[in-house]
Amino acid sequence: MHYSSKLIERAVEEIAKLPGIGKKSALRIVLHLLKQDPKQSHQLAEALIQLRDNIQYCRECHNIADEALCYFCKDTRRRRDIICVVEHFKDIAAIERTGHYHGLYHVLGGLISPIDGVGPQDIHIESLLQRVRQGEVTEVILALSSTMEGDTTAFYLTKRLKEQQVKVTALARGVPIGSELEFTDELTLTRSLLGRTEF
Repeated sequence: MHYSSKLIERAVEEIAKLPGIGKKSALRIVLHLLKQDPKQSHQLAEALIQLRDNIQYCRECHNIADEALCYFCKDTRRRRDIICVVEHFKDIAAIERTGHYHGLYHVLGGLISPIDGVGPQDIHIESLLQRVRQGEVTEVILALSSTMEGDTTAFYLTKRLKEQQVKVTALARGVPIGSELEFTDELTLTRSLLGRTEF
C-alpha cells in the first residue's frame, strides 16, 4: 500500500507491529490521531515513553509495578497466607475481575517447556520457594493453563512445594457453564468426571 506521506507510512508500520492490529487498523488509528488535538497525541506518546522507561517488576511477586513492590504486595488488606501462582501478568487481571480472590500473587514469567529449552531455572520458581520458606504461606494455588507445559510446571511445583509442607491446590477444571456435553472434548470431560463434587 502506498501512502501520501512517509510520516504516515512510518507510523502505520510501527502501530501494525502491535498484536492484533493489521495495517488497515493501524491506518485508522493514525488518521484518528491526526484528527485529534495535537495535545492528545503528545500525551499518548509521553505515556508510552514513561511506561517503557519507568516500569518495574515487583521484587516479591514479579508483577508489573511502578515501584519496588506492586499494588497487591503493598495492600495490607490482602491475605498473606495464600499465594496464587500465574504464568503472566495478564492472568492476574483475569483473576481480579472475578472479585473472589484476596490473597497475593506470584508471576512465573513462563512455563517449563523442555522442547523449547525452558527449564525450572528459567522462570521465577526459586523466589516462590523462598517466599514459602518464610513460613507465612499456608496455601499455594496453581492457576496455570491446562496445556502440556502448564501441567508439567504444576507437577514440578507440586513436588517442590510438598517439601515445604504447604497446601498446594489448582484451579478446578471441567465443563464450562452454559456448554453442551456433546461439544465438550474428551480430556475436559474426563477431568470433570474425576474432579466431580457433591451436588
